[in-house]
Amino acid sequence: MKDNDIIAYSHTATPKLEAITANSTTPYISAFTDLQRGPVVLEVPAASAEGSLYGQIVDAWQFTIADVGPAGMDKGQGGKYLLTPPGYLGEIPQGYLHVASPNYRIAFAFRSVPAEGKSLQDAYLYAKKMRMYYLSEAASPPTQRFVDPSNDVYPTLPFYDERHFEDMHAVASVEPANEQDKVMMGMLMSLGIERGKPFNPDDTTRKAMRQAAIDAWFYLQHWFDNFPREKLFWPDRHYASLLQADENQRFTFVYEDKIDLINRAAEYFWCTYMPKQLSPSPATQYLMAMADSQGQLLQAGLMYRLTVPAQMPVKQFWALTVYNRDTMSFIYNTLERTTLSSYDLDGMKKNADGSVTIYIGPHAPAGLESNWIPTSGKRPLPAMRLYGPTDAFNNKSFRLADVERA
Repeated sequence: MKDNDIIAYSHTATPKLEAITANSTTPYISAFTDLQRGPVVLEVPAASAEGSLYGQIVDAWQFTIADVGPAGMDKGQGGKYLLTPPGYLGEIPQGYLHVASPNYRIAFAFRSVPAEGKSLQDAYLYAKKMRMYYLSEAASPPTQRFVDPSNDVYPTLPFYDERHFEDMHAVASVEPANEQDKVMMGMLMSLGIERGKPFNPDDTTRKAMRQAAIDAWFYLQHWFDNFPREKLFWPDRHYASLLQADENQRFTFVYEDKIDLINRAAEYFWCTYMPKQLSPSPATQYLMAMADSQGQLLQAGLMYRLTVPAQMPVKQFWALTVYNRDTMSFIYNTLERTTLSSYDLDGMKKNADGSVTIYIGPHAPAGLESNWIPTSGKRPLPAMRLYGPTDAFNNKSFRLADVERA
């Protein structure tokens, strides 16, 4: 892969996409670029009867610098985004949506959402209307290269060992340092992470780095095991929104008098590519089951169930995805099944009232294989995703039953 090549999935993701809390009901599109070579143009198609895009462009620290699609800068009208590097003083051509990046290496991740009556193949073809190239090539853009990794393992998960610091060096030794970063950059020098210098820690430092990363993983797992009750979505349920914004409804956690390190770390531990600002009625909502109906933490090897009512408060679709709490990513299983959604209802066994009960566990209940999401001995993190939630959900008049022991 090269800068400005576009990754476009021809079908929904399987566990081979090793990514933090990814979705597996709409195909992904992603790309990376390096603004050290100059401004980059990203052409996105307008939302139409053919499909629409939802997603974010992020900087090197994964802060969102632009939302894209109907909820983004283009308002669903499509157009040409112009991404410019730090300190860019060149002219901005007319007709472009200008995004001034604070970093050189940036990325995007979008979902290609099928329009009503359209298939996943249609969503894939819609994604291939995108173009990405350097502004210097705008007079005659090169042929766009698309890569489909649907059948490949695509590892994107963070490392919780000494390799984390190699990744940190790759970013911190190139990108501009914000004023708030300078104390930390000074401390990182003692680990050999410094601009313009190779990263070659000795064995003692490498061993300390390994333990530090492991400790950070355990600390954050403990934080989620003791999730703050005041952050739960409903006071009498055990769900938390995946999108835990700061007090300004953003995801920087930067205030006039402090940076909230713990809450920021927790949010980025289980989520990536958040919107720039969380609106009162987001285009998508995600409810993570932090415990069962009795308030007990979910465990590996046990069977759970969730009854989804016939009338869910969504305009588009709902999807129940089960993640591995160890990694916050999909669980490998022989069915390659990570999700059951409203798109699967015709193949599932329904209850007399039209609701459907979904089982989460290591083995399928007899006769209910179509209603089962495998956990393969991993500790589950169920997530109910709602695309196009209605007012009943956003004003919390609707309440979803808790996951319960089966």
